[in-house]
Amino acid sequence: MARFFELNTRAKIPAVGLGTYQAEHGVIEATIVAAVKAGYRHIDCAPLYNNEKEIGSALKKLFQNAIVKREDLFITSKLWCSNLAPEDVPEAINLTLEDLQLDYLDLYLIHWPYRLKKGGSPTPENFLPPDLPATWAAMEHLHASGKARAIGVSNFSSKKLEDLLAVAKVPPAVNQVECHPGWQQAKLHAFCQSNGIHISGYTPLARSKELLGHPVVSMVAEKLGRTPAQVVLRWGLQSGHSVLPKSVNEKRLIDNIGIFNWSIPDDLFAKFSEIEQERLIPGEFAVHPQSVYKTFDDLWDGDN
Repeated sequence: MARFFELNTRAKIPAVGLGTYQAEHGVIEATIVAAVKAGYRHIDCAPLYNNEKEIGSALKKLFQNAIVKREDLFITSKLWCSNLAPEDVPEAINLTLEDLQLDYLDLYLIHWPYRLKKGGSPTPENFLPPDLPATWAAMEHLHASGKARAIGVSNFSSKKLEDLLAVAKVPPAVNQVECHPGWQQAKLHAFCQSNGIHISGYTPLARSKELLGHPVVSMVAEKLGRTPAQVVLRWGLQSGHSVLPKSVNEKRLIDNIGIFNWSIPDDLFAKFSEIEQERLIPGEFAVHPQSVYKTFDDLWDGDN
């Protein structure tokens, strides 16, 4: 299997990227450098993670020391929910670019289909109904300007993607969502594949020892002589989506990218259908009687 997937922009997104959510201050800079030296070429960022300045420092060192060139890296960031007003979108990406010390992003995503007042925390008094077509039009301007070479979304259901495609001049290139053997997203996968939208899976290891210790995962790992984490990540690639594992441990960084040049045979791959399904990141902060999303079904539109 190739180390890249091709987007509808014809750009290539690395099959394995480094997630940076909850990566600790004082650790993330060294982690980025170690990851790039280990072969990672995609770094997934977001203002919500509160570490883009440190990631920017790491990137600057990598470029200055000629360890890697800017054009060799694929950098993703996201538009937070309090910046969904069209007039706030350019300001938001400019701040991200300043923090990351970059001139452009390879991919810029709407983080959630949910809107807050500017500068507001996710509490009822700050809820606003989103105008996703207007936000998307502002994203399209960023794409045209070259500041975002590809644009996409995160945490969008197939119904919300369908609604967006109906008004989009530039279709989303990526939908970044929770995806792992414990939450396989078959309906969303089918919709995205039929509409040329790439799925990028966050929390691909499910933040759960239960998944890595699941009998199916353990059995496949033992038969193939791989770690449970490698098997779970490889499942993602063979399912057709990129994966964004997060680790600050150098050995695990190396293990997590060691999922090429081997595959899960069809008979063992079929066993993953036996794993019970549970969404781990339901987006509870967006669901409230005063929110536009009164129930989880309103947010996810029945995707499962």
